[in-house]
Amino acid sequence: MLKKCTCLLLLLCIIPVSGCGDQRILEDLGFIQTTSYDLLPNGELSFSVSIPQADPETSAKREVLTATAKSSKEARMIMSRQTGMMLVSGQLRNVLFGTSLAESGLHGHLDTLFRDPSISSQVKISVVEGSAGELLIDDYKQHPRTGRYIDMLLEKEALGQTIPKVTLFNFARDFFDQGVDPVAPILKKHDNNYITTDGIALFRDDRYVTKIHSQDALVFAFLKDKFREGQINIDLTEINGKQENVMFSSLISTRKVKITRGVQGVEKVTFHVKVTGSVLEYIGDAKLSNERERRELEQRISQYISKKGDAMIALMKKHQVDNLGIGSHVRNRVGYEQWKKMNWRQELQKIPVECSFDVHIKDYGKFR
Repeated sequence: MLKKCTCLLLLLCIIPVSGCGDQRILEDLGFIQTTSYDLLPNGELSFSVSIPQADPETSAKREVLTATAKSSKEARMIMSRQTGMMLVSGQLRNVLFGTSLAESGLHGHLDTLFRDPSISSQVKISVVEGSAGELLIDDYKQHPRTGRYIDMLLEKEALGQTIPKVTLFNFARDFFDQGVDPVAPILKKHDNNYITTDGIALFRDDRYVTKIHSQDALVFAFLKDKFREGQINIDLTEINGKQENVMFSSLISTRKVKITRGVQGVEKVTFHVKVTGSVLEYIGDAKLSNERERRELEQRISQYISKKGDAMIALMKKHQVDNLGIGSHVRNRVGYEQWKKMNWRQELQKIPVECSFDVHIKDYGKFR
């Protein structure tokens, strides 16, 4: 009995001591939250990392380290010599790639991230218009921690469907799948001290080739998959011939892809999209309380979005990319054996692809 009591007392003494030891170690660790990659004109790479500062004795909210090297692991060794903390990647949330590097290809850099067992597959991938390092290094007065600012911005915009939420896992899955090309959100730094999302980067394999502008991003979301929530501003001036503007909110979207086969193979691909939402704001001459005029407005909105969708598909055909995953639907329809015989990028140029939108106004507010 005496031995048991002695062991228990020793255990109780060890617990607080070990706890203090862990606390001391944590204070010595530099948890990398955000990292940036840029390709320099001389062919070398520039890396930057943002580390939240936990030391209560300093007024700085974060520490930023920068290094020039030929690989991310070499840069990590150089940056570790610039700080008194031990750099660790277990809390990495965002990886930013500058435009020049994204255009040259990301596969090797993403492969390095995948090989690191301490890095989560849920790390978010983004492309930065211009230099990713400059965007990360700069301080934004209203947002003391730039890494957290970027992370919250991407999360919030993805919830509203204005950008896709692209993780390391999502990007790699689409890269290795032969029936779809990857995408990534684009970030842009503005001179007056803030960051915005600036559309969607379209990749051919691992190379950034073109973009969808932010005002058309929700149309891409309609064609990509079904979703709930989101809002879109629609300018019907071109279709109506006079000023007419609609803010569509609380959107619910469903999508079906129809593959029409013929003797020669796939003859046509049609996107059937149904969109239901509420009119949050309307500027125009139509009376929404009048059912006939409301139905006419729905037709004009459907025509507008269909036109945008057709233009988006034409852009992808021009650059020989398939970011909507049309190829995966064709592969499922024709079978894998026939799919293997296709050169899909060339086939996509020949196949007619159409968008058919059906828009329904669920309600139009309390005002009648």
